[in-house]
Amino acid sequence: MSEKIKTALKEIQRGTSEIIGLEKIEDMVKNFFKTGKRFTIKAGFDPTAPDLHLGHTVLLQKLKTFQKYGARVQFLIGDFTAQIGDPSGKSKTRKMLTPEEVVKNAQTYKEQVFKILDPVLTDIVFNSKWLNALGAAGLLELTTTYTVARMLERDDFEKRFKSNTPIAISEFIYPLLQGYDSVALKCDIEIGGTDQKFNLLMGRQLQKVYNIGKEQSVIMMPLLVGLDGINKMSKSLGNYIGITEDANTIFAKVLSISDELMWNWYELLSEKSLEEIEKLKVEAQKGRNPKEIKELLAIEIVDRFHGKGAGEKAKEHFDKIHKQNKLPDDMPEFEFEPINIVDALVKTNLANSKSEARRHIKGGGVKINQEKISSQDMELQSGKEYILQIGKRRFAKVKIK
Repeated sequence: MSEKIKTALKEIQRGTSEIIGLEKIEDMVKNFFKTGKRFTIKAGFDPTAPDLHLGHTVLLQKLKTFQKYGARVQFLIGDFTAQIGDPSGKSKTRKMLTPEEVVKNAQTYKEQVFKILDPVLTDIVFNSKWLNALGAAGLLELTTTYTVARMLERDDFEKRFKSNTPIAISEFIYPLLQGYDSVALKCDIEIGGTDQKFNLLMGRQLQKVYNIGKEQSVIMMPLLVGLDGINKMSKSLGNYIGITEDANTIFAKVLSISDELMWNWYELLSEKSLEEIEKLKVEAQKGRNPKEIKELLAIEIVDRFHGKGAGEKAKEHFDKIHKQNKLPDDMPEFEFEPINIVDALVKTNLANSKSEARRHIKGGGVKINQEKISSQDMELQSGKEYILQIGKRRFAKVKIK
């Protein structure tokens, strides 16, 4: 086996939790290097929210690696299945989205994915194309391929069934529809998070049932741990970094993760080779400040979503505020009538709610004109200007009429 192929397979397996059908992947990669013939890898994303976060990009980074080593990506937007809602890991039936919500969210996904993927080697596909055409008869035929007993073997369904928590029939149908996507696309590989194992294996099963002449390999990636260092990255938990967030916010958030978590992020998110990452680990063991190594990761991620050079500018901005205790050059400006500080924090979007604003004040996290405040009853007075600040990266300039 050539060094090129060894490197390719090493990078393909990097950071993965489990691979089923690795031998087939090896054969396809070898054939690509020999003949130039490409194979297909599918990843499905249900557009249930308008923005992607770094957790989603774990899959995108792996897809980019596959593009480098012979794959054509089928980026599947589940505009049909999103209206049902993926039951994976859910403790209750999820609210169905409207077609309008799905279309709007899907458009933002199309705009965001090409910050990572090569558009020349990517096909954006929507599963409504074949699932609408499936019709009632086709759907009934699909439901005969799996039993209720087998569905209830699935961990989240089993827990809900035993606890008498309702399970909608549509939730049983969801994994069948995701599996049928693999039939329609005739993909060679499907990739997803570890929470998707049941659905991914369904694709293999249905490809056999519908006799399409192949059985997809399956790659499972770990779920990215969020900023809190405990839970998977999630918007609902607030421990996420959105890829459309501004450069300064992304940089500061990356620097906030623990030194231990940093290495996991390097493996899953960085384009540095495994050898380069190992070299950085050795440097850290020899005494190099982990913060410097974390800054390299933050710069790389900011550059990815805001263009080359944006990371260095974000670092300068961060250093200016944190090391020199200076105010940022640009901050949002607001004009209000005389207003209470709690209301001002909410209206300037520094806090999401009054209760959150009060928590920040009580915890000593709010400054006015760079001085900490402790009173929730403070009034901002007419004719004055104030610099409001929460933490080290959220600022707003307020002028009172």
